[in-house]
Amino acid sequence: MNGIYILLGSNIGNRLEYLREAEQLLIAEGIQIMDESTIYETQPWGKENQDWFLNVILQIEASQDPLALLETLLKTEKSLGRIRKEKWGERCIDIDILYYHDQRIELDNLKIPHPGIESRRFTLIPLTEMCPLEVHPINGKNQLQMLAECQDELACRLTDYKL
Repeated sequence: MNGIYILLGSNIGNRLEYLREAEQLLIAEGIQIMDESTIYETQPWGKENQDWFLNVILQIEASQDPLALLETLLKTEKSLGRIRKEKWGERCIDIDILYYHDQRIELDNLKIPHPGIESRRFTLIPLTEMCPLEVHPINGKNQLQMLAECQDELACRLTDYKL
């Protein structure tokens, strides 16, 4: 995998504004946005009785190592009012590291590549849009292959929103 990819999602309040504000806060922290996917509206995964999400993937460049980047992402979430109540619950903003180049990290608070990539259409569809032939550093499959094999049937639809 070539690049650092992060996923932003929001399903409460002004979802689009939360995504936009998160992007601006990340830029203020010195993170460069290299590319961005289309914004998708997606059914909630894991806990389905909540509002739909807006999701976007950003390809970024950052001088920080993965743990420092995680701290920046958590700080950004907190500054936008994120409160962690329950796993997969509703949230104003959620930011996850999907890939950090070909790095493999297996810590209690950070797993890279993100362990949910293969099983979630809301990550695979935008990744396929951005980097279809890039290979997952653990399973050796590209994004197109993983999407073709993904068994997640939750809706993931294009929007015309822009960051």
